[in-house]
Amino acid sequence: MVLYELIDYEILRLIWWLLLGVLLIGFAATDGFDLGVGTLLPFVAKTDTERRVAINTIGPVWEGNQVWLIVGGAATFAAWPPLYAVSFSGFYLAMFAILFALILRPVGFKYRSKRESARWRNNWDWALFVGGFVPSLIFGVAVGNVLQGVPFRFDPADMRIFYEGSFFGLLNPYALLCGLLSVAMFVMHGASWLVLKASGTVAERARRYGSLAALAVIVLFALGGIFLALGVSGYSITSEINRAGPSNPLLKTATHDGSWLANYGTYAWMLIAPVLGFLGAAAAFLALRAKWEVATLLFSKLSIFGIISTVGLSMFPFILPSSLDPRSSLTVWDASSSHITLFVMLVVSLIFLPIIVAYTAWVYKVLWGKVDEETVNDKSGHAY
Repeated sequence: MVLYELIDYEILRLIWWLLLGVLLIGFAATDGFDLGVGTLLPFVAKTDTERRVAINTIGPVWEGNQVWLIVGGAATFAAWPPLYAVSFSGFYLAMFAILFALILRPVGFKYRSKRESARWRNNWDWALFVGGFVPSLIFGVAVGNVLQGVPFRFDPADMRIFYEGSFFGLLNPYALLCGLLSVAMFVMHGASWLVLKASGTVAERARRYGSLAALAVIVLFALGGIFLALGVSGYSITSEINRAGPSNPLLKTATHDGSWLANYGTYAWMLIAPVLGFLGAAAAFLALRAKWEVATLLFSKLSIFGIISTVGLSMFPFILPSSLDPRSSLTVWDASSSHITLFVMLVVSLIFLPIIVAYTAWVYKVLWGKVDEETVNDKSGHAY
């Protein structure tokens, strides 16, 4: 037996599905508060000094947090090639909009204080708002479209991918609802971060906006579930499933008349995910009102974990369903890389992922403490 056969192909596929979820949750739980702070910037900070306080709460950490997104894209490319091909080509304009918005963030950090002009700085502050709001919205819109099915298909002759959707077709009512949920979730998270890291008026305003965002998360998450149950058809596999078979989606048959809630009837333990989504947001609201700091951020992360896990567990084993040809839908069992590729990647991940997590934890420990007006007005030049 060769080394990679020590772990069954089926188990490796399941492990990499879980790791993909870990990377998405890691990005949302870390860079999510960066996006939230950017979205809140024009509202929680009115003066130049206040905005500098808000910016400097995320300035030292946003680059490290964004690594989760980069690693997630790389892992998708290596572990789930068809998923990468369909999503990055079909959602090309949406991805470009996200990329453009994210580019505004480092440019805004570096250039807003290069001139004393109030108009110059205000323009860059709105650019930072765009850099937070647009990705938050589009990420949610993308999830909403995935739940409804994406208009792509495979050519049976040569397995070429054909995407037949449009950018504006992505902006449907359910997808926009998911987009608003995503914005509310990141605003809640960003406010939780500002309560922990900022001081004075900025933290107080963040507490108020964060409380409203937490309530919005509860309402929008509930509405998303109701529409998912009543108005959005799920997908189901109708043929025998070969969990260790070749990565060819066309070897199965599937239908678009199922329910995304069916998994919860089969595996009742999965209900813990939506429960955590609701309880985390409710606890974050109460913690914000009680002026707790660390607990607020932890509850916000718990809500993010629950909401994203709900999507993954509801769709399992589907990863990217096809609204044009349900048979072309990508699942955990037919869209992965080879057995040996997944094994080698797992070994590499087990070596380097703990190092990355440990280094990140050390960075946050070193940077622990609040940012106040005295910090940003220090003439040492270390603050944005």
